[in-house]
Amino acid sequence: MILCDIGNSFLHFYYRGRIWKEDKHALSQKDPNEIIIYISVNKDSTKALLRSHKRCFDLCDYLNLDTTYKGLGIDRIAACMAINDGVIVDAGSALTVDVMHQGIHLGGFIMPGISQYRKMFSNITILDQEINLAVDLHSFPQNTKDAISYGMLKSIILTLQTTTKNKRIHFTGGDGKFLSHFFENCFYDDLLVFKGMQKAIKENFTAKGIYL
Repeated sequence: MILCDIGNSFLHFYYRGRIWKEDKHALSQKDPNEIIIYISVNKDSTKALLRSHKRCFDLCDYLNLDTTYKGLGIDRIAACMAINDGVIVDAGSALTVDVMHQGIHLGGFIMPGISQYRKMFSNITILDQEINLAVDLHSFPQNTKDAISYGMLKSIILTLQTTTKNKRIHFTGGDGKFLSHFFENCFYDDLLVFKGMQKAIKENFTAKGIYL
């Protein structure tokens, strides 16, 4: 059984402890005897997967989360299902934040990820500079590059600090490990979405003696 999280940019796979990502235009051949269980937020990438592998199963309808949030992405639902209490921060192209309390999703919000900040500044000629991720956040910047970097990181970090307070933070996503260095009560887990998928599989299938 291969798990697949189909995102906006890449397809992320999990198989026997290994995680990797592939482009929809260059999907590798998988063992035809293995079933690929997937969730998706991208129709075109889903079609590419279905063309490349005959045995695929859409898990989206089997992920259930106690929430009143309308339009919550299936990848966010999966990550939240893996956590009973705490704050989930998925730091990808967009930075999504979701708060869980005793298995209930209290809500969440979305802000630009680090790469998107860089793209926004690139539209302003004088500010089209690389981000300095090692900028000193304890003193005021003395050049434009550090000023951009400081503003970006401070906006993300202070927003997360206000939201998380004393809650444990569960970072995931491409920039999650980097951002986790700014917090104490946290850890990075690149398996969160897959753990939520595994929970849904167990609750809906294996617990009932059904094996996909």
